[in-house]
Amino acid sequence: MLSDSPAACRIAQPFPFRIAGRLPTRGDPRLFRGSALQSFSRAGEVPMRNDLSRRKFLERVGLTTAGVGLSLFPEVVEAHPTIASLPKRTLGRTNAKVSILAFGCGSRFLMYEDEEKAIAALNHAIDLGITYLDTAYAYGDGKSESRVGKVMATRRKDVWLATKIPDRTRDAFLRRLEGSLTRLQTDHVDLVHIHSLGQADDLEKIEAPDGALKGLLEAREQKLTRFIGMTSHTNGEVLATAIQRHDLDCVQMALNASRNGRFEELALPAANAKNLGIIAMKVTGQEFLLGSAAGKADIDSLLHYSMSLPVTTAVVGMPTLAMLEQNTTITRNFSPLTKDEMDRLRQQLTPSRDGLEHRLSGHFDGPTAVSELFSV
Repeated sequence: MLSDSPAACRIAQPFPFRIAGRLPTRGDPRLFRGSALQSFSRAGEVPMRNDLSRRKFLERVGLTTAGVGLSLFPEVVEAHPTIASLPKRTLGRTNAKVSILAFGCGSRFLMYEDEEKAIAALNHAIDLGITYLDTAYAYGDGKSESRVGKVMATRRKDVWLATKIPDRTRDAFLRRLEGSLTRLQTDHVDLVHIHSLGQADDLEKIEAPDGALKGLLEAREQKLTRFIGMTSHTNGEVLATAIQRHDLDCVQMALNASRNGRFEELALPAANAKNLGIIAMKVTGQEFLLGSAAGKADIDSLLHYSMSLPVTTAVVGMPTLAMLEQNTTITRNFSPLTKDEMDRLRQQLTPSRDGLEHRLSGHFDGPTAVSELFSV
């Protein structure tokens, strides 16, 4: 059981983290008095009234952004009546329902230098209602997967487990996946991605007769994974091409208010047209978008932006228990942004777009060099 003592929460945090104002504690009567989930067309999903406008809520907790009204964007299923429940959405054609906040097990998870604290944090995330875990071989050369595996030994049935494989040939892809399954202490994952699709020539490598796409499809056929997908940090056009060409189940892409990589304009509509499960990542741009300076925003605004897009879940790295508690509180009280609010955030974050695209160029969120992995 996790301790609330300062000593138990003292985890390495080498980058600045800022949130405007102060979130109320759980149980604070100011939080969403009278709100419920909006109604949408999918049968069996819990409706919501909009009795308390988002602007009034943000004013009450000191996180004001401009604009009032209803979102044009996706449904949320399941209300949040208990601490162990977060809003959920359907992951596209998989029909699985997962929490709209996913636990990122990348570089921020590895900032828990003590493995016991990392495992405790992941267990706590699941206890708080996070049901989607995102890991990859590249996160510490399997270190992240090994940590996750120690939790999966007893909690596999509680989560949707996704990992990512970086190799570009069929044989190397399948070998790496077998190692991932061993580290994760499971005989299959729910979702495996080809990791970090780059430019057009990268897609050509993947599509080659002996390319990773062949291994990806075989992994699904062999039931090493239930579903398959691809991820991209930088190129919405190439990802959109992959979506249109291939029988994927899910895709993961950078989706934030700076709109880097043109994912929101190109890949997101392509994925929705095929009813793929869509996972947003780089919500804060590796913290590059966080702050009070021009081109920056607070965590509440950034989380709300990505979750208000037509996506299923947003992957966020949370290297301290304080961040985990804060982000689950924001998520539990999520209400979609209005179109005007989203437009204002896009304008606010535009100055950061070029810098973020440069920052994510060649990014893999792990210490392993991309060139080393692709040469395997």
